[in-house]
Amino acid sequence: MRRSRTEVGRWRMVRQAQRRKSRWLEAQSRRNMRIHAIRKCLVNHQRVSLMFAIHDR
Repeated sequence: MRRSRTEVGRWRMVRQAQRRKSRWLEAQSRRNMRIHAIRKCLVNHQRVSLMFAIHDR
């Protein structure tokens, strides 16, 4: 079954929009993972420094 040009164009646009959205979501989750990793690192650093501060006294 042959599709009209406008229909094909609409399909392409929809597919492109979906692809863009999924890429954006992937990038967001990557950014969030990096933020979480940095926070976890900072928390661990604080915990270790506290442990040593208590240990030294």
